[in-house]
Amino acid sequence: MQIKFYKYQGTGNDFVMIDNRLDTFPKENTKLIAHLCNRRFGVGGDGLILLEKDPDTDFKMVYYNADGNQSSMCGNGGRCLVAFAKKLQIIDHKTTFSAIDGLHHAWVAKDGTVSLQMIDVDTIEINQGYCFLNTGSPHHVEQVTDLKSYDVKQKGSEIRYGALYAKEGSNINFVEKINPDTFALRTYERGVEDETLACGTGATAVALAMYATAETTATTININVEGGKLAVSFDKKGNQFTNVFLVGPATFVFEATIEV
Repeated sequence: MQIKFYKYQGTGNDFVMIDNRLDTFPKENTKLIAHLCNRRFGVGGDGLILLEKDPDTDFKMVYYNADGNQSSMCGNGGRCLVAFAKKLQIIDHKTTFSAIDGLHHAWVAKDGTVSLQMIDVDTIEINQGYCFLNTGSPHHVEQVTDLKSYDVKQKGSEIRYGALYAKEGSNINFVEKINPDTFALRTYERGVEDETLACGTGATAVALAMYATAETTATTININVEGGKLAVSFDKKGNQFTNVFLVGPATFVFEATIEV
């Protein structure tokens, strides 16, 4: 079986993209998906994304973690999928598409930067030492010092598999404040079970959590991830964060065919 795929990355968060509008990809084959995401024996990626037909929007996003299992929303993956849809000439520069967490609006700037509207957030659990919120995927947000030398994989794994998230797990974000509107972020992602160079829903979660805990008063927040720079903007209306946008690059890497 030959599979045509495209490789995209957004601030180092990389994805195997497949045009599945003809519904030919074996979506239930988790071993195949994990194989394609494997960096030594397959293509390599933090996840695999199918672009499918949708009766009510421009297209549908179906996202799988690198372990082969279908997962919740991926922000950088969504941005890359918008760039992919533009390459396939499904869209011009604006789009509305459906994903597991609902509808998303997005647009592509002339420089290739993609702005993706995320879901509204009305609940942030503020606890001693950490916050928890869902920005399309569940996120634990914890401030640390000396983030550069922090053992993200070890500490992230301990929290992800600890008592807090024993049932469903969570992505784990470690944050360090750089200045009033800029934060550095490193993320341990469930499904990848390792640190990734970026996480879009994680960057979104960090921006909202830092605002909710009065670490910033900015409503456009810069997030420095290991793979580059993202920005998150939002409006605060009562207890709700709305008009939440994740902004950053989405880059085509290559396309090829693999035999499996």
